[in-house]
Amino acid sequence: MAHQTLQNLYVDQLRDLYNAENQILKVLPKMAEKASHADLADAFRQHEQQTRGHVERLERIFNMLGESPKGERCKGMEGVLDEGADVMKKFGDTPVLDAAMITAAQRVEHYEMAGYGCVRTFANELGFADQETLLQQTLDEEGATDQKLTKLAEEVVNLDAVKA
Repeated sequence: MAHQTLQNLYVDQLRDLYNAENQILKVLPKMAEKASHADLADAFRQHEQQTRGHVERLERIFNMLGESPKGERCKGMEGVLDEGADVMKKFGDTPVLDAAMITAAQRVEHYEMAGYGCVRTFANELGFADQETLLQQTLDEEGATDQKLTKLAEEVVNLDAVKA
């Protein structure tokens, strides 16, 4: 095995996140379309736009590193998205679909936050302050999306699901 470094791990994990973000971009429009609450549909559409920005930031980082963003498929995100699709199928024709989609979306957000937290720390340790700043911006946006979904769930979606 070739000599492995923290920078090798950093690039590997960035590629994993890049693939994960691109997988998410394929799912968010479908979730927005299925949402019955307008605020939830808007949240999914807004996050789709944010996710495009996350991909662009990652591409900037790869450019700074002189690396390609292409790598293996993110199996973790694939699994999280598959579980979300299963939940949406199971509850697709019921009044709790929006709550099910929030559940799936928050799992996605938490998976991403874990990944971005690690690569942000790696960037710091490797002395890549500009990359650390870009990664922190994405991490902040993922956290804000998670908080927005929690608020929608607690104040509207779950209450409507209980009444159904």
